[in-house]
Amino acid sequence: MCLYNQAPFFSFLEQLQFILVTVFMASYHLSCFAIIFLYFGTIAYGKLSPNYYSSSCPKVLPTIEAAVVAAIKNETRIGASLLRLQFHDCFVNGCDGSILLDDTSNFTGEKTALPNINSARGFNVVDDIKSAVEKVCPGVVSCADILALAARDSVVTLGGPSWTVPLGRRDSTTANITTANNDIPPPTSNLSALATSFSNQGLSLKDLVALSGAHTIGLARCTTFRNRIYNDSNIDISFAKSLQSRCPRVGSNNTLAPLDTMTPTHFDEYYYKNLLGKKGLLHSDQELMNGSSTASRVKKFASKPSNFFKDFSKAMVKMGNINPLTGSKGEVRINCRKVN
Repeated sequence: MCLYNQAPFFSFLEQLQFILVTVFMASYHLSCFAIIFLYFGTIAYGKLSPNYYSSSCPKVLPTIEAAVVAAIKNETRIGASLLRLQFHDCFVNGCDGSILLDDTSNFTGEKTALPNINSARGFNVVDDIKSAVEKVCPGVVSCADILALAARDSVVTLGGPSWTVPLGRRDSTTANITTANNDIPPPTSNLSALATSFSNQGLSLKDLVALSGAHTIGLARCTTFRNRIYNDSNIDISFAKSLQSRCPRVGSNNTLAPLDTMTPTHFDEYYYKNLLGKKGLLHSDQELMNGSSTASRVKKFASKPSNFFKDFSKAMVKMGNINPLTGSKGEVRINCRKVN
């Protein structure tokens, strides 16, 4: 029913004025509501902030960066190791620094989980970084945040992209070896298993392909790729034979091979170019070529590294926001290896 029919004793101009005022007031209140909603929505969603330590520890960023650069100068491989630590931390109950905890009488840490034992490394470097940070601002910066920043600084130092790291994570007071064994995808995973594993963490297929690009740096042990070089059919024959000379069917379990045979110490797009030539070192790497959408993105990243860098950066921020402990939850460990 039209509004002016409800008030026949108003003049036409009065009716028009009333309508306009009503519409204006309604729009004003809706706008205010929208502003309030957005404001509180931002507070609710914005658990982490890149400015979290701007007052409490303004030197944290350059301190961690300097320590990471020094560690990589001492051993180039450590950059990949630090990057991997954040992956393996975030995939187990969120990004809470639990991977750094040693075993105690109350719980078994995650370091001896199958995906981590004889594989996850760089714990001593994290100790060094934590010590450096404690000197400039004791008891302020969490180990979980150190992992996130060290991962970013490692990528940048090795020629990759930079991104703004949201901060404010707290450290867990326990670890979960069972979840580590179940939720970190093994190198034998097929595409379906990888997709499920990443989806369980709130990560998309796009994130899966982008984050897999972390394998453009680093090394892998013979035990992780032995089955591929002897049994897979989607592998370049000469590539397989070159690896078989170093990784026999039996023995030499700890012999290392680069995940990216072209530029193993430089963060670039060659990981994807290797996949196009069936030269992915791990079975899980080459599986990205078994899906139409993932294969299409592999080709895109191989031809346009800028797209890889952009999507990798976004995916790292997204991964770093998996179930962080914030506020009163958790603690800021003084020693990353043990609870306070």
